[in-house]
Amino acid sequence: MSRSVSIAIFLTIATALSLLVHRYLWLRLVRDLGLTAPWRQLATGTLALLCVGLFVGPFASRAFGGQAASFGAAGAFAWLGMMFLVVMALGGVDLLKLGFGAWQRWFPGAPSMGVDPALDAAIDTAIDTAIDTERRLFFQRALSGGAAAGAVLAGGAGIRGATRAPKVARVDVHLARLPKALDGFRIVQISDLHVSATIRRGYVDQVVALANACKPDLVALTGDFMDGSVDMLRDDMAPIAGLESTHGSYFCTGNHEYYSGVEPWLTELRRLGVVVLRNERVRIADDPESGHGFDIAGIDDFMSARFGGGHGPDLPKALHQRDPNRAVVLLAHQPKAIHEATDLDVDLVLSGHTHGGQIWPFGYIVRLVQPYVAGLHTHRRGKRSSQIYVSRGTGYWGPPMRIGAQHEVTLLTLRHLATAA
Repeated sequence: MSRSVSIAIFLTIATALSLLVHRYLWLRLVRDLGLTAPWRQLATGTLALLCVGLFVGPFASRAFGGQAASFGAAGAFAWLGMMFLVVMALGGVDLLKLGFGAWQRWFPGAPSMGVDPALDAAIDTAIDTAIDTERRLFFQRALSGGAAAGAVLAGGAGIRGATRAPKVARVDVHLARLPKALDGFRIVQISDLHVSATIRRGYVDQVVALANACKPDLVALTGDFMDGSVDMLRDDMAPIAGLESTHGSYFCTGNHEYYSGVEPWLTELRRLGVVVLRNERVRIADDPESGHGFDIAGIDDFMSARFGGGHGPDLPKALHQRDPNRAVVLLAHQPKAIHEATDLDVDLVLSGHTHGGQIWPFGYIVRLVQPYVAGLHTHRRGKRSSQIYVSRGTGYWGPPMRIGAQHEVTLLTLRHLATAA
């Protein structure tokens, strides 16, 4: 299937879904709430504009660029997040109403709640009086309006959380094969930065400053750093050249690099002083006398094979002729790399991709396709085990919003296993 056909199918499905969702919002927030002129016309027009803006904003930012287009994209993506939260809230109200109605139909003689007879009698009385049209409309407005208002407030808090500077997440990782001389080795991980029309140079400057303040020995960049071409985002990505560490910055591709033109971006990252690991391994912190050190490896993202050009994950190639006495830290964008990594005796995998769910409850959906969503875990397969750390992401994708998933710059301190004992 050609790329143009895939885009056409995606746009058709997205347009249909958007129309259905906005129709649902109109039914629940305009028709069912009994809005009268001029509020009915104003609300209808607003929903129509938001529906159109959902598509116009992002495409305008790619086509024209500039500050105005960036604001348009930010507004469109913010509405996307708000829309999801409002639909979830209203859907929850509808499910409660359906459940209560079913309870009344299936158990007409049973207490309404099965808690306390006096309370049940009071509830039954309230329901009887609510049959009156005006009272029913009042309850409808209170339930639906309250749910929508609560969702909007949650969305506002999520926008504030996503657009401020990320936190530094500090994690100790104990590795049996780490040389004692390297106990305390500091790795800063930055993942899923998603530089785009809504994440610009000022935010990247903040991230670089946070990373440098950690005084890392090495910086691990685990993919999905950009959403746009090199020509669009070169200036916004420029601060990456300012990352400071003893042993340099190392990068593995994520899926979004392939959507944004992977080869030009890999060239640009190398120009910025980043070492790109494409199914490769590098020796780190070797002592000239003792040979003490460990290996860092990186593989292409799992999506990359679809794009041809020799791209595709190949962990056996990255680990070919490795020294079994040396620890290996693997950069792999998607957490599901842990399965093969454990089979091949990798000590630690650093991943991202999940954003920690970004907006609750997406984390539960992510668990259907990825073994881990966030944090440090020990993964066991048979007699082997490996550790994995999954970053919650340093930026965001789509809606400038985070709810229940704090974004982070991660400081991983490697510890010799004897230190734990």
